[in-house]
Amino acid sequence: MRILAVLVLTVCVWGVCSAACAEEGSEAGVPILLYHRFGPAVADSMTVRTAVFEAHLKYLQAAGFEVIALKELLTMLAGAGVPAGRRCAVLVADDAHRSVYTEAFPLLKKYRVPMTLFVYPSAVSNAPYAMTWEQLHEVKASGLCDIQSHTYWHPNFKKEREKLPAAEFEKLVQLQLVKSRTTLERKLGGTVDLLAWPFGIFDSWLMERAAAAGYRAAFSIERRPATRRDHPMALPRYLLADSDRDKVFEALVNTPFQVARRENRHVERRF
Repeated sequence: MRILAVLVLTVCVWGVCSAACAEEGSEAGVPILLYHRFGPAVADSMTVRTAVFEAHLKYLQAAGFEVIALKELLTMLAGAGVPAGRRCAVLVADDAHRSVYTEAFPLLKKYRVPMTLFVYPSAVSNAPYAMTWEQLHEVKASGLCDIQSHTYWHPNFKKEREKLPAAEFEKLVQLQLVKSRTTLERKLGGTVDLLAWPFGIFDSWLMERAAAAGYRAAFSIERRPATRRDHPMALPRYLLADSDRDKVFEALVNTPFQVARRENRHVERRF
């Protein structure tokens, strides 16, 4: 009952905001841009070339976008929404790949833009592809990077549910959600209350467990802008590939504002 009460309260707070949004007409959503790996060349489907990432930052700056912290966006979505006239975008990266430190972090400093890193701690200072605790301390100390949870070792919850007895699966989920959060808070300080779902896999039961474990918001990989109408435990993000560049990227980040303008014109015509 306590788990359900936590989730219901969260939904009710955001539901009031969604109702207000519907009454006032549509507002622009905010694209949450999700990266994984960076490099001089495309190594796999999750790699965005460093030059392409910098081109993204240059375009956002030139087009008048404010790159805001993820937590600032959450405050907006839980309140009055994105103020009219503001064009915002959010940067996040999953997995804490070492290239986030070597390739992306210098550009975050150059353009003075924030990024939230969703980390699974089991890989940190262990896996050769992952950042170290020292590197995470450094990016956090810069004030540009917020460190949040991506579970403890990035399991596929769908596959684990299929092969484990219900009690064992529940135990695994609890470990993944709680151990990640407590490890990151112990190692790096601060509050860890945001979660990126591994592989974008979630359901209502997992959402309840995440809320009970202390998370106030969680993120999927649905390719659309985040709005006050979205459930706080399943907020969408654009999973970016290297092909999301030039006109493709421009269309992607501008779509929320074009849709809002069209819908607002429709609302005006009704009156």
